[in-house]
Amino acid sequence: MMELLTKIGLSELEARCYIVLHEQSGLSGYEVAKRVSVSRTNVYASLRSLMDKGACRLIDGDPVRYDAVPIEQLLRHLRTEFDQTASLLAQQLKTPPKEAPAFYNWQGQDAIVTAAQRLIANASRSIVVDLWAEELSLFQPALLEAESREVTVVVIVLGDIRSSLNNVIFHKRDEAWPAHIERKFSILCDGSSAVLGSFGGERRLSAVETDHAAVVEVLKNAFYHDLLMTHIETDFGPQLSERYGSHYEQLIDYYKREKGWEWIG
Repeated sequence: MMELLTKIGLSELEARCYIVLHEQSGLSGYEVAKRVSVSRTNVYASLRSLMDKGACRLIDGDPVRYDAVPIEQLLRHLRTEFDQTASLLAQQLKTPPKEAPAFYNWQGQDAIVTAAQRLIANASRSIVVDLWAEELSLFQPALLEAESREVTVVVIVLGDIRSSLNNVIFHKRDEAWPAHIERKFSILCDGSSAVLGSFGGERRLSAVETDHAAVVEVLKNAFYHDLLMTHIETDFGPQLSERYGSHYEQLIDYYKREKGWEWIG
């Protein structure tokens, strides 16, 4: 609850005061201060700030008492205020044309997830995601929201996991792979912008956000390959496994032995 209230612009103390007034209306500043165990000076400052933000109402009297604005009314007010501010900013700070494709580096899980969620939230036509099962939960809420906006979302998952998304393609994982392996991922939005990187492994979590045409084309080709191979494996799975192994290890071994390409696989 506290975290959600701070996300809509309340300070931690303001959130605590709001919750107290939400649970019982008509409290004096002294009573609020007692319940949050904070000095009256700081509580009165927070109550004034809550009033300025439209989250709290004053009941005149002796003593003055306070009442929380119902959360539904507060959220509508904040949403309207945000939309008006966002509209003005969009008009006044129009993005200038870029001279060249950009690359932005993100480090740490929170920064990576935030960057990906921003791209997902701004997608209007399609989102193609390729990741391991361990990371699906990080992005699934944003992807479900995109589906609710009628954006086509296709997720390719390595490993087994339950998902309520409409279009999920599962790939089997080779259990022989070490647990500490880097788990690469990519998210391509509207066929024009992407974030790709890795989780796990021994290096610090990092990702790159870009709209470079070459990177976008590589991700598109990888998706087409996955899509075609999924259909081929569905139709000819037993024959392929018998000829090349369940994870194509016999085919990979051929190139390693016959061609000397040790870097494959």
